[in-house]
Amino acid sequence: MANLTRFDPFREMMRLDPFRNADDFLKEFSMLPSLRGIEAEPRIRMDVAETEQAYMVKADIPGVKKDDIKISIEGNTVSIRAETKEEKQEKMEGNMMRSERYFGEQYRSFTLPQEVDESKAQAKYQDGVLSLTLPKKAGATSKQITIQ
Repeated sequence: MANLTRFDPFREMMRLDPFRNADDFLKEFSMLPSLRGIEAEPRIRMDVAETEQAYMVKADIPGVKKDDIKISIEGNTVSIRAETKEEKQEKMEGNMMRSERYFGEQYRSFTLPQEVDESKAQAKYQDGVLSLTLPKKAGATSKQITIQ
């Protein structure tokens, strides 16, 4: 019967010099064999621009079908949800084959300074970039108050 041991990446680091700098600590941590090759979950990255009439959002969501993207708007809060499906197959010599699958969901929510007119909002998805045009709601102007 094989002996099983619990993996504790910090135990090895604790034996090393505790007075070393943070760069050395991170380098040691990234060198651990069981953590190499693990990719972080994809994240939605975006840019938001504003004009007097609307907010323009460009969100990077590569490798997702447009039918798998859902956008919801509630007042001045916008949420983007995308279902991610990724499959990789790598054939090697002989009968060996490696297959990896990732199924998950990316989610990003953000608040804008002014409410959005959801009835006039538009969305386009092309080449992995989601473009949103979010018109500001009429009559919902922000007011600056003078401090007395």
